[in-house]
Amino acid sequence: MKNVRILLGYLAPFKLQAFKNVIFNVLSAFFALFVITLIKPFLGILFNDPSVTAELSKSALSINSLGNLEDVFLSKFVMEYGKLTALILVCIFVVVASLFKNGFIFLAYNSMAYMRAGTVRNLRKKMYDKILRLPLSYFSDARKGDVMTRISNDVQEIELSVMSSLTIMFRDPLYILIFLLYLMITSFQLTLFALIMMPISVWLISKASKTLKSSSFAGQQSLGSLLSVVEESLSGLRIIKGFNAEEKMQKQFGDTNEKYSKIFKRVARKAYLASPLSEFLATIVIMILMYIGARMALNGAGNMSPSKLITFIAVFSQIIPPAKNITTASFMIKKGMASIDRLNQVLDAEEKISEKANAIPVSGFNESIEFKNVSFAYNCEPVLKDISFKIKKGQTVAIVGKSGAGKSTLVDLLPRFMDVDKGSVLIDGVDIRDMKIKDLRYLMGIVSQQPILFNNSFKENIAFGVDEISMDKVESAARIAHAHDFIIETEQGYENIIGESGNKLSGGQKQRISIARAIMANPPILILDEATSALDTESERFVQDAILKLMENRTSIVIAHRLSTIQHADFILVIDDGRLVETGTHNELIKIENGIYRKLHSFQAL
Repeated sequence: MKNVRILLGYLAPFKLQAFKNVIFNVLSAFFALFVITLIKPFLGILFNDPSVTAELSKSALSINSLGNLEDVFLSKFVMEYGKLTALILVCIFVVVASLFKNGFIFLAYNSMAYMRAGTVRNLRKKMYDKILRLPLSYFSDARKGDVMTRISNDVQEIELSVMSSLTIMFRDPLYILIFLLYLMITSFQLTLFALIMMPISVWLISKASKTLKSSSFAGQQSLGSLLSVVEESLSGLRIIKGFNAEEKMQKQFGDTNEKYSKIFKRVARKAYLASPLSEFLATIVIMILMYIGARMALNGAGNMSPSKLITFIAVFSQIIPPAKNITTASFMIKKGMASIDRLNQVLDAEEKISEKANAIPVSGFNESIEFKNVSFAYNCEPVLKDISFKIKKGQTVAIVGKSGAGKSTLVDLLPRFMDVDKGSVLIDGVDIRDMKIKDLRYLMGIVSQQPILFNNSFKENIAFGVDEISMDKVESAARIAHAHDFIIETEQGYENIIGESGNKLSGGQKQRISIARAIMANPPILILDEATSALDTESERFVQDAILKLMENRTSIVIAHRLSTIQHADFILVIDDGRLVETGTHNELIKIENGIYRKLHSFQAL
């Protein structure tokens, strides 16, 4: 029921289109009924049915007399113009009614198409916006392939299964209702018997679809795993080939693919059961109705005539396709609800990084950054433990320590990629949790060990996050970062596309574009996360020079493995097992007997 409410929430902006859809469906159902009921006068004219020659009673119109209006009209027409002319008239009525019926069907579909496209668009946008709001820690557990499956395949499944089924759920119940009203007028007894048979059919069909939702959920989960294997294989193709691991990856993909195939077959088998089962049950009901109706016509019971019985069966047979469609739609909706559950897992995920309603706007950085008794745990595992230090404006601070000591986690707290569990991080004496997140992050520029670039032009990558792009500023940033020379050597210069993740560039070139991006943003606080550790000597020289220019007149926090690059820092923080164990300048720390910094320095000297 919760999923239905969520789905209706997505449909809420399209109330007008939904209303139009209902109106057009009612009109199309009315003309569809008109087309079918013309069978009765046609047969009456053809076989000289006495009811066609009946006269309209002078008494007040009743429900029964309404059903004979067309008979009375045609009987007068036959007497004046003859049977052949009357048959032509009936044929013209059928064609005109069919034109109106199909015209209104088109208009109803058009309204639904607008709803479907808009709902799926809004759903994808809501998913993408949520992904951007989730903290980085969420994606440590979630596999990228699975997240991609949810925003692509699961949303597509909702459109194909749920939204397409809504077309049926909006239209076909109206058809059934209008047709049933006619059947009740024609023969109350036969219609009542048909209604008694329907719950039995519904019960049998619901039993068959009972486990469809859980199977579909498992199928989508399996597809997410499959795409994760593909994504990992594409990212790590060099390693797979280098370690002759093709067979291993083929087996992993084959096992995952086989698992998905088995679940898919199980889901498909249950979904395909809906249509034949409902049709078979409908055939049984029709045969029973034909037998009972024939007995009534032969015995003259219930004012039943052969032409009326044939019309009754024809109208009832037109209820079967929409009833069958509703059955199939209910199967598909159950299947699609599994995808809604999967989307809800992301949409309902806790947004640990939230902005307060009365958050303080920040326009600049004036005095200091302070970490006060900061502790942080990931999945109940302590990562940082009671860390305190203060950085004054304009200072350069280096953070060193073994891999896994908590260095990157420490700097990730500053732009609020994650929030502290205990203690506080202050900028100019204000807790960063009280600041507007956008304003806080505008204060910072980040250059990471693995430069993250986008499949766009040099210009767009350098000006990433800048609203108004000035070509002069882009070129100036590129020159400072020692990137201008190799950019202009490309075919299209600054408009040249750099490929996915910058795969057309070398490691040093990627890093210089990343530095140019930070220069373009012109932030007062700079975070450098091992920005030169993955580069060769020549590239490192260019990048190091660019970094020094970038650090001028800025407050800089530098994570470094190569201690030679941070000897001129104002002070150095040594992190070990999540604790701040040493603080001081290079010269001070190198003098500490058995100190961690001194050990690290001696290892690198060797």
